[in-house]
Amino acid sequence: MSLECRVQIFLNNLTSQKSDAILKALAPDNVDFPENLSMQIENIDNSLVFTFQGKGNIRTLISTIDEVLEHAQIVLRVTS
Repeated sequence: MSLECRVQIFLNNLTSQKSDAILKALAPDNVDFPENLSMQIENIDNSLVFTFQGKGNIRTLISTIDEVLEHAQIVLRVTS
């Protein structure tokens, strides 16, 4: 049996400038994902919605989410 997970994370109340900065900073991270792992980012109103999906090794999914959120946090610090 293989474990499948889908995680959605919402970053709310972002200005369009901050949303754009996060999207541009994370664009290189959305390439060459490990097998059975995916990430999608949507800009909805004043929020960025991150959707991560993983099948198999949950540690890989958790590490990827941690890294992406760390990069987003750095962008928010720099743009504040």
